[in-house]
Amino acid sequence: MELEKSGSKTNRSLIRGIEILRCFKPGMGLLGNSEIAERTGLPPSTISRLTQTLVLSGFLQHDAGRQAYRLAPTVLCLGHAFKTGSAEIKLAEPLMRKASEKLKLNVGLAVADRLEMVYLESIRYTKNIALRTVAAGQRVPLERTSLGRAWIAKLDPDSRTQLLLELKKQKIKNWAQIEKEIHEAIESMSEKGYCVANWLPEISAISTSVQLLNGSYASLNLSTPAESKLNAVLENYTPALFELKDQIEFELNKIKLS
Repeated sequence: MELEKSGSKTNRSLIRGIEILRCFKPGMGLLGNSEIAERTGLPPSTISRLTQTLVLSGFLQHDAGRQAYRLAPTVLCLGHAFKTGSAEIKLAEPLMRKASEKLKLNVGLAVADRLEMVYLESIRYTKNIALRTVAAGQRVPLERTSLGRAWIAKLDPDSRTQLLLELKKQKIKNWAQIEKEIHEAIESMSEKGYCVANWLPEISAISTSVQLLNGSYASLNLSTPAESKLNAVLENYTPALFELKDQIEFELNKIKLS
């Protein structure tokens, strides 16, 4: 994001403060001002002023010994408030859990945030729990996952072209092959209503889209453990994916009509 391209109705300091909070990813418990400046491209003096403000407002904690910052519990409270206040999650979660238990598969619902997909809800049914644990709020790559590719397919042509250009600028490894797979996923979504991906060697996933209450789209997926093959996913679970999609959209439409 280019921070300086803010309109007259936006607050630049607020935008910059949010960008600082965005720097904290899983595994980055502590960040110093210099590291935050490098990640945001903002001047160190600006970072120093804003991190102090974020500490005073309760969004960051300062580790004086290490001269660095970590997220404060307030951030967790915001995530909890979002999850408990989301009508989509309240309606989708029990349906996803039921499908997961019946099919013995992982079920996920995710939305896009810039160049990543963020899980709104994730129901894990992997026997080897240590293999991969995914929770609500976790991010996965937009370009490599069936979740991300299903979302890309729902974009209008101009937005999709712009997004692919932005992804290309990231100098992603094996981009030519990934871009080819994205276009194949777009075609699959158009013709069949779903797309597939093997983002991780031990996981096969199939995704479709779900329309949310505000008219935007989320991606819904079923994923299988290592011993399952992609062909089996398509043959056995595509109808179940569409059934779950229909169930979720049916419940959401009841809210729209009420």
